[in-house]
Amino acid sequence: MKNVTIKDVAKAAGVSYSTVSRALSGSPEISADTRERILKVCKEMNYTANTVARAMVMKSTKLLGLIVTDINNPFMSELAYHVDRQARARGYNIILCNSSRDTEQESELFELMIGRQVDGVILCPSGPESAETLRPYLTRLPTVFVGENLREMPESYVSIDNARGAYLGVEYLHKLGHRDILYFGRRRGSTTHQLRADGYAAACHDLGLTPQYFNNTFSFTSIKYGYQLAKQLFAQERHYSAIFAATDTNALGVLQAAEESGIRIPEDISLLGFDNIRDSGLPRINLTTIEQPKKMLASVAVDNLLDKIQNELAGYTHHILTPTLIERSSCAPFTAK
Repeated sequence: MKNVTIKDVAKAAGVSYSTVSRALSGSPEISADTRERILKVCKEMNYTANTVARAMVMKSTKLLGLIVTDINNPFMSELAYHVDRQARARGYNIILCNSSRDTEQESELFELMIGRQVDGVILCPSGPESAETLRPYLTRLPTVFVGENLREMPESYVSIDNARGAYLGVEYLHKLGHRDILYFGRRRGSTTHQLRADGYAAACHDLGLTPQYFNNTFSFTSIKYGYQLAKQLFAQERHYSAIFAATDTNALGVLQAAEESGIRIPEDISLLGFDNIRDSGLPRINLTTIEQPKKMLASVAVDNLLDKIQNELAGYTHHILTPTLIERSSCAPFTAK
């Protein structure tokens, strides 16, 4: 079946090639009636725009790249959803890629984005080590980071105040009467996780509490690893009345291990998470957590990137959003046993 060209559309509509081009590009140089008539002919003829040719003329593909560390991670999948929605609302489409927390793969994906001629990239960096491997690409494509793993680089990023979020969580548990609060899932090699652990430590210091940590010995965070860590934790003598999990996925793993171990939440242990992923609000979970405003993160990241693209901005911006506490039913006032 022969592909319908823009010249075929022009002939069927009885207009010039350039008029069809203006109609497809949304140019104000033609009337609304003419545009509507041409678009109707395009639909009837099943015309599909040649995006490569159009990009060469317009010097824009209206495509944005989005590189996340792990699309399996609920936070990342929710963030990707919101980035896609925000980009579409502004007339752009998304190419979504998964780096699997591999810096070499991050570089390969940047090469892919350049080859696909995307207008810009939103990237969730694997970790601080991404700085060196990505440096050669950042002058070739407008880029905005989500998260603070590359906060020391003179590049634009948007994040939440992770330290403040952890501080809020400790304050909340303290107000419930808890004085022995365990920080669960501290992970090395991640600026985000370090900032959360710092916020926890600062709150403990200010409130006169003794910090307690149960570290994540795995290379990343997941429900599975949270469960395995919690099984190790519950096999030990308990010296805490509340657990503050570094992420909601860690907290979901704790919930599973607690149920298997006969530990009731919140009757025996209060449990607080961080991120407010979608599953946290399910009826049998009802996890109290610190929320990362994913829709707002996505909106600010897309807006910042489009500013860099459309205005050819050479500078950079840092947007730190304020986290909030989402109170549900996994935490309870402390009662001495």
